[in-house]
Amino acid sequence: MSDQIDEHKESRPRHRRRSRARRLLKWATAAVTVLTAGAGITVVGYVQSVRLPADPVEVQASTLFYRDAKTILARVGTQNHNDVPLSAVPPQVRQAVLAAEDRDFYDHSGYSVRGILRAAVANLGGRREGASTVTQQYARNAFLTQDVSLDRKAKEFALAIKLERKFTKDEILERYLNTIYYGRNAYGIAAAAYAYFGVTTDRLTAAQGVVLAATIKDPFGFDPANDAAAAQQRWTWIVNAAREKGWLTAALEYPKVSRSSTADAGPNGIVIDRVEQELADNGVSSRALHTQGLSVVTTLDAKAQGAGIAQVAKHLAGQPKDLRVALVAVDPRSGGVLAHYGGKQRGYFDDAAAAHPAASTFKPIVLATALKAGISAQSRWDGSSPRSFPGRLGVPLYNHDDVQCPDCTLEQSMIESLNTPFYAVTEKLGADSVRRMAHDLGIPPAYGDTRALVDGKGDPKPGRTRPDIAIGRYAVTPADLATVYGTFAGGGVRHHRHFVESVTGADGRRLWKAGTQPRYALEKAAAADVTSVLAAVVQKNGIAPDRPAAGKTGTQQWGDTSDNQDAWMAGYTPELASVVWIGKGDPGPIRDKGGKAIEGENLPAQLWKAFTREALRGRPVTPLPEPANLGRPGAFDVAPEAGSRPGGKPVPLDKVEPDPERSAPQARSGSQEEKGSSPAPRRSD
Repeated sequence: MSDQIDEHKESRPRHRRRSRARRLLKWATAAVTVLTAGAGITVVGYVQSVRLPADPVEVQASTLFYRDAKTILARVGTQNHNDVPLSAVPPQVRQAVLAAEDRDFYDHSGYSVRGILRAAVANLGGRREGASTVTQQYARNAFLTQDVSLDRKAKEFALAIKLERKFTKDEILERYLNTIYYGRNAYGIAAAAYAYFGVTTDRLTAAQGVVLAATIKDPFGFDPANDAAAAQQRWTWIVNAAREKGWLTAALEYPKVSRSSTADAGPNGIVIDRVEQELADNGVSSRALHTQGLSVVTTLDAKAQGAGIAQVAKHLAGQPKDLRVALVAVDPRSGGVLAHYGGKQRGYFDDAAAAHPAASTFKPIVLATALKAGISAQSRWDGSSPRSFPGRLGVPLYNHDDVQCPDCTLEQSMIESLNTPFYAVTEKLGADSVRRMAHDLGIPPAYGDTRALVDGKGDPKPGRTRPDIAIGRYAVTPADLATVYGTFAGGGVRHHRHFVESVTGADGRRLWKAGTQPRYALEKAAAADVTSVLAAVVQKNGIAPDRPAAGKTGTQQWGDTSDNQDAWMAGYTPELASVVWIGKGDPGPIRDKGGKAIEGENLPAQLWKAFTREALRGRPVTPLPEPANLGRPGAFDVAPEAGSRPGGKPVPLDKVEPDPERSAPQARSGSQEEKGSSPAPRRSD
């Protein structure tokens, strides 16, 4: 009996705890219910408080200014727009748009919980996917701005609900298709059908509809004229999404797309494309640029840009029509692009963004690497020709015209543009050290999916850098080379190259402002020594633009012939660093109107000199920095007979620290040889 009483006493606390837990659960449930109801009432109240405008916001063109924020560079705006009824849009085209933007469109009430969850999963997996429905996108495009804020998102949500209550699904889809921006100044699907395919909407095929659907996400980036690979990748993704929904069963092939035809077809059109791309990368969409009356202050200088266009036209007048030219100038103090010429008109290739072998314009990077390692520009090296190096695997290296200089300083080697001394420096310090210096100064790690400054498929050492980097064997773009020379001009400080200074909305609000963090790529004293050497090059070649300047020419040989395929001039003053490239769309012999082979020291150097002179006309002359005379000036690598001369005792090679990642000796690429590197000693700079 006592045992039963004891058990009953012990059970009462447990019973009280369970009762208390049940009461807390009831209270918690009630509280959640009340809060949910309250939140629901708040949401309903907020939705009711947001007014649905009667008409969409009027489309406004945007204005691009030069860097003075006063002179107009261009006006960018929608010029091609007419509405069509939904019945004029084939069902497969509508389905392509929905597969791309809102697969649950006919199943939700303006917002999609499933879409939000799908986007969350995608974003967690490292892929970017939006959660806005077609209705929300229409609300944003028709009535709101493109700014990213909680207030704008809340209004978008409220307007979407009101739109769903006021219009049918087909009416909303019709309005959406007629107001979305598809790129190429095409506002609405009728304009897009003509801009991309030259047809009316009722004649669009399913494959063509997918192309248009792809541009909605990124009108510039997914335009096949701007990035064919990205456009086709997006096209394939949409086709697969449509198949998953059962909307598409037939096999599709990527259709032929019309060449982009825009109102501004001159050289500035390419600049506008670069500006549009940079804005999109920083959150200002192509649609906003073309429809919301933005004021965009670019980094372009009106005088420099005008000089670039004018001097290219002047120097190319009467020359063979298949010659291509690129000219890029940057401000060494900020990285802002002052002038950019990538071709005669937009919608074509931007030659300033195309990579070509850098030839001798790469030698200053070798010099910078040597200075960093404590080797002076006055150090002496064997400039004999030909010479054999382990990295050449039995193939001798020649100087242009077989010039001989068995005891030559690096400065003199640069002035004479000798190959063998700079190759010797690179073998001593390691090719990877030169590559790393190039990346530090402004050459990117990769171009697209292809690593820069390394052997590619079919080369002797895929994925590795060979000592041939010393003589410009690897390809770089004119724009990136301008950044490198801008870093030299800026005292070793590298700035990110950019086109846009600031963006302001039609209401005066600042939407974006460029903010670049300088990077110290090279010691100031070393940059001064590089400048001193390159100033001597400019003086020796007679290409000084009426003010102190530094620079280097370069010429890339065409195969094993006496012709050239690329000709360069890269140089700078303290205010402006610029690069000129002349070549062809497809590598081949480049000759002037007289049939003479074009080399860096003739047409490119003349163009660079004239451009620099005109771009800086009227501005104060700024002196170049004095040399710091860094490093050891002794004989590092001289010919045996030269080493016996007074002061000719070589510096022991073990006193120069090699690169820890120095690559093993490799063979030379067979298809593209640097000028002067083949057994036949010929002219180069």
